[in-house]
Amino acid sequence: MEQQQVEIPTYFLCPISLELMQDPVALVTGITYDRSSIEKWIKTNKPHTCPVTRQPLIDLILTPNHTLRRLIQSWCAANTIHGYEPPPTPKPPVDPIHLARLLASAQKPATRVESLREIKNIVSESDTNRRNVVSTPGMVVFLASLVTEQNLLNDALSILCSLQLSEENIIEVIEKYSDIMDSLAVVLQKSDNHIRSHAVQFLRSIIEHVSPSRIVNVQQELFKELVNAVRDQVMTKCALHVLAGLCPYGRNRIKAVRTGAVPVLIEILLDEPERRICELALVVLDRLCGCAEGRAEVAGHAAGIAIVSRKIVRVSHLASERAVRILWLVARHVATPAVLHEMMQVGAVGKLCLVLQSEDCGAKAKEKSMEILKLHHNIWRNSSCLLPQFLSLYPSC
Repeated sequence: MEQQQVEIPTYFLCPISLELMQDPVALVTGITYDRSSIEKWIKTNKPHTCPVTRQPLIDLILTPNHTLRRLIQSWCAANTIHGYEPPPTPKPPVDPIHLARLLASAQKPATRVESLREIKNIVSESDTNRRNVVSTPGMVVFLASLVTEQNLLNDALSILCSLQLSEENIIEVIEKYSDIMDSLAVVLQKSDNHIRSHAVQFLRSIIEHVSPSRIVNVQQELFKELVNAVRDQVMTKCALHVLAGLCPYGRNRIKAVRTGAVPVLIEILLDEPERRICELALVVLDRLCGCAEGRAEVAGHAAGIAIVSRKIVRVSHLASERAVRILWLVARHVATPAVLHEMMQVGAVGKLCLVLQSEDCGAKAKEKSMEILKLHHNIWRNSSCLLPQFLSLYPSC
């Protein structure tokens, strides 16, 4: 005989997930949600509003609904035969006063390790705990100060990477520790890829907030370690983001090129990476081609022009635009007979013609493609890849 399906009372269901609540909490609007669902909503939706009432949330206090939780536990206990196990009693969020005491304890060498481990456990429990840790005065700055301590940096970086740091938090860290990026470069020299991953993640979170005057003074060692991280596939996307953030400036472009960035980027493109990694690699390569050393490296690499050309009209609009721009920089500044012949041989000229025909390519890519074709039409005009219709379409050639 089949078991009769039991209907869950509607007020036991979370209004967001429509599933049985495990840890019901109420917003200031009076509506109750499952903690994991409302925390995810708060994290991903701004400005903060109540999902049901759409009222703006004056504060983000989540008050445990103990009565409803006990009702849900009792109902589940009565319906275990139907597969409903009573949810465990959740651990309450950490008290901000307790966090302040933990911070004071962590600042004492004798109790530092134990206190740091407890902070790490607290952070792993819930988004509410993570927000409370971030809002504890002095906590983020203290954790950043441990980056230089050999036996504590792993836990400190792990905690920092799990927190959702605000712009104010990051700026405070940068102002307090002006050499934080150089300190992270030292961390990146570690053999432990777990530690290196955390260091790259933290660099990614702070790079956008570092002033240009500090970025241009970053030591070459950081570029070397970031290039090594990209080569070793340690947080590749984050490492490429950091390199892109460091290389709008000429001096830094030269530093990156001198640490072997160009061949590493070309090797990544040769490996047919996922779309976003391909885009980021082309963004960084484009920026490095903003200096003579970078352009020379791309033109001199056996696969440089070929692999850049291959990404045109193949990956995405952004990838095509960056790849065309790289060829444009090479064709304008490194246009030796050998380079122009190679562009013709590997199909770069044909790809530029394809850009002019493609509806998926933007105006900038088309403009630069046409400029390259016009610039060197005397050399390429007899090439089979430059079809006659292009010469008639652009008589100025």
